[in-house]
Amino acid sequence: MSFLTLQNIKKSFGPVQVVHDFNMAIEKGEFISFLGPSGCGKTTILRMIAGFETPSDGDIVINGRNQTTLRPNQRNIGMVFQAYALFPNMNVFENVAFGLKVAGKPKSEIGARVKEMLALIHLEHLADRYPYQMSGGQQQRVALARALAPKPEVLLLDEPLSALDAKIRVSLREEIRQIQRQLGITTIFVTHDQEEALSISDRIVVMNAGRADQIGTPFEVYNKPETRFVASFVGTLNILEATVVDPASATIKIGETTLKLAEPIATHKQGDKISLALRPEAGTLSASENKDSSISGKVLSSNFLGSVIRTRLDVAGHKISFDMFNNPGMQPPEHDSVVTLYFDARDLLVIRE
Repeated sequence: MSFLTLQNIKKSFGPVQVVHDFNMAIEKGEFISFLGPSGCGKTTILRMIAGFETPSDGDIVINGRNQTTLRPNQRNIGMVFQAYALFPNMNVFENVAFGLKVAGKPKSEIGARVKEMLALIHLEHLADRYPYQMSGGQQQRVALARALAPKPEVLLLDEPLSALDAKIRVSLREEIRQIQRQLGITTIFVTHDQEEALSISDRIVVMNAGRADQIGTPFEVYNKPETRFVASFVGTLNILEATVVDPASATIKIGETTLKLAEPIATHKQGDKISLALRPEAGTLSASENKDSSISGKVLSSNFLGSVIRTRLDVAGHKISFDMFNNPGMQPPEHDSVVTLYFDARDLLVIRE
């Protein structure tokens, strides 16, 4: 049985339904990221798990116990917010100890647990500091320690890194993942940053307009997007429109170029229009026996991005990009030249709307 189960969860605010029939089973110790743009429902689901919102319908079951109608203080859940939410009149030690004091733990147990938590986040030397005396990254570490101190069953992280600069975000997200693995705590992380979700998650829930468009591992979500939204939201992606020539043999046509797909399209009929996805890194200008498909196009631009050169092509009226590693011995293709892009048929994915 799954550790955390969300069954047919719905949520409406007045006449507006913001979460539509959401279902998910989460295993103990999993790190799950809810990824999506603002207003997609990801934070609302997090708040329902925490008890700050009550589902309009459905059940939330944690460790075999239905907690749908329980108040936040009746659930054994730790939460870290975007804005730190530390108590300004308490020092680091007192902030981390707060939940333990509310729970009525003995003083000796509180001291030992706080010491353990500060060691976990490497801030033992700042126990007497106040929030205003600390950096944003340090404050967020303290917020994490405070959430973990009471030994919650589930840890909820609501865009905890969005207020930090890029370099600190990378180091802190890696630290959060390391701590989560060390403690083995079931964790749900809400973010709109695809790189964050891809880099630290066991599974990703891609949210779109109150629904889960796709749930899968980072590898699955990136390499095998199931909808146009997932394909366009997660990573840079080229969308090509094609015409079905022969469904039985999976033959399609892009402009004047005929190609065979690696996946079946038997549910379509001749003449149908379908959408195809191709990642920029899938293509190369060098003919290779490992690349069994190709399309030609006119070079619109080549942009030097350091380790990568991104080239834009016009392929039968479609503007697509492809990336190649910077090679000092190879000049990027010239503007207005016609080039052939080689790729594997398996990299051309059929996507549903």
